[in-house]
Amino acid sequence: MYILPVLLLLERFYFYIADRFNIIDKPNQRSSHAYITRRGGGIIFPVAWLIYAASTGFEYPWFTLGLLLISAISFMDDLSEVAVGPRISTHALALFFAFYDLGVMDYFPWWGMVMVIIFSIAILNAVNFMDGINGITSMYALVFFALLSFNSGLQGADILFDLNSPYTYIISSLLVFTFFNFRKKALCFAGDVGSVSIAYLMIGTLITQIFPSPNNQFAVAGTFSAPGELIDLKFLLLLSVYGVDSLLTIVHRLILKENILKGHRKHLYQYMANEAGVSHLAVSSLYAVSQLVISIWILNNDVSLSQGVGIIVFLSAVYVLSKWAIMRQYSTQPANQQAQLYMNPNSSAVSTSKFVSSRPSGPVKVVKVEPGKKIKDTKVTKKSPSYRTAEAN
Repeated sequence: MYILPVLLLLERFYFYIADRFNIIDKPNQRSSHAYITRRGGGIIFPVAWLIYAASTGFEYPWFTLGLLLISAISFMDDLSEVAVGPRISTHALALFFAFYDLGVMDYFPWWGMVMVIIFSIAILNAVNFMDGINGITSMYALVFFALLSFNSGLQGADILFDLNSPYTYIISSLLVFTFFNFRKKALCFAGDVGSVSIAYLMIGTLITQIFPSPNNQFAVAGTFSAPGELIDLKFLLLLSVYGVDSLLTIVHRLILKENILKGHRKHLYQYMANEAGVSHLAVSSLYAVSQLVISIWILNNDVSLSQGVGIIVFLSAVYVLSKWAIMRQYSTQPANQQAQLYMNPNSSAVSTSKFVSSRPSGPVKVVKVEPGKKIKDTKVTKKSPSYRTAEAN
């Protein structure tokens, strides 16, 4: 059975559910998009894993349970905001299940596992926060899983046809989501259920690379280890582009004395898409290609500590210089030119946008937003279950 068309049909079915129950993402002052669209399209990621798990007789039961927990709390957050406490607690419990199932606890004392879980929660939230423009999560995750699938021994069409490999299911789900999301005006967003679940799968895959064993389907072909042997941290650099952007953005916000737990638009990719006016697809492609180049080199070489640090320093320099250049140019513009930037149809900013529905048919509803005023919530009726984007004249 070819899993790709099955996942495509399931995604289309979710679109029907999202339209029927008004599961949409409305732009706000922190958004990098100017139109309403469906939220939660990334639910296809955990669905794909469930299909794989069922086909193997639930070979990783605790890992799968963790994915279900983390996807459920994230989807609830997409529907109605969930408090930080229950969210983080669920993340920690899900990661505990994952690490138990993957045998990570053989490597660490209890306090070491606490540190690993805290670090992994940081990765989960970093990937979630980086999911802010069209295509960035799907393209970045495709690079991550496609390269590791080759590294595990899959070749060519086996990536999509080998139903014994979890990579086949994950990559197929990413291709389906990318088809609907990697567009100038996306038909759906991943939502927290998508970004957090794909981050969970990334962490699980990284664990099997850092601590490989002969009895897991993710493992590097022909390699295995007993506890305490062959712990290779170079695989963490497969998330280096996201990691540097996330960490330095936190530093930037701390310098500005902002609450780092609140939403924002301070990531470099957001400055590029909003202030600099670069298209979402170009920014997403740049991040994916940058990570692709770094990852290919990492997977084909033994990476020393100094080389790993060198990669981080280089990416940090690119981040700082790029952000400084954009901020300097933007801050020197007169106020009226800054306003024009947000009114530019090529800009993704929403402060003066006018938007209607993202569906090719159905009644059109225009919402006018004056500069500096908050966008009012719009109720989607059964007669117009979703919106079509358009520029108001």
